[in-house]
Amino acid sequence: MAGIEGPAAGEGAGGAALGSCEGPGENATKAASSMSLLDRQIEQLRRCECIPEREVKALCAKAKEILVEESNVQRVDVPVTICGDIHGQFYDLLELFRVGNFLPETSYLFLGDFVDRGYFSVETFLFLLALKVRYPDRITLIRGNHESRQITQVYGFYDECLRKYGSSTVWRYCTEVFDYLALAAIIDDRLFALHGGLSPAISSVDEIRSIDRKQEVPHEGPMCDLLWSDPEDMQGWGYSPRGAGYLFGADIVKA
Repeated sequence: MAGIEGPAAGEGAGGAALGSCEGPGENATKAASSMSLLDRQIEQLRRCECIPEREVKALCAKAKEILVEESNVQRVDVPVTICGDIHGQFYDLLELFRVGNFLPETSYLFLGDFVDRGYFSVETFLFLLALKVRYPDRITLIRGNHESRQITQVYGFYDECLRKYGSSTVWRYCTEVFDYLALAAIIDDRLFALHGGLSPAISSVDEIRSIDRKQEVPHEGPMCDLLWSDPEDMQGWGYSPRGAGYLFGADIVKA
């Protein structure tokens, strides 16, 4: 199995401007009229240029139509390249695609935390969404703890949407998509992958499948734990110092 694991390297290479997103979208629409809308959006976002708000709305709606059909625990076949947190580091995402080859040649599994902290969360998330719509069977996106309305209002994504679009509307479209993202993946019927960790309230994969995921991330409970828990060099369970989820040892994983 091919694999790129863990957080994307680096702290935001590249130096594109951080201004409004409306202008480039309008210009690119005229210049690329011969391309299909989705392919044009992918190329525009690949240049780290946002698309117009009306197109964000339509893209998010189409993405939800695809994601709603996926299981809480999405099945993924090998070979697949596994990628950890991107956190708005758009140029690190491009480097991942350069090293691992672009879709559809390579299949990808992203383990959440697409937004916040970096300067290009809007471009990063919309680029991945456009790829999901274009190649739904070649890219799997699961939810991280930062795919949350509350967290994104603190760590940057909300403010970035305001700065680039002049309102919170795009943030609202994107956070609605968050609620449709899968919670975990099973790779080749052998490996269990998720953003956070395990939960003392969950004893089987079927229990994860039964969770109603189409909601804001709760402050506690099984869904919260899957996105917030962390492995630790310890035995058994422990309370997380982050205030959400749990710490768990290797014995819990083997149980």
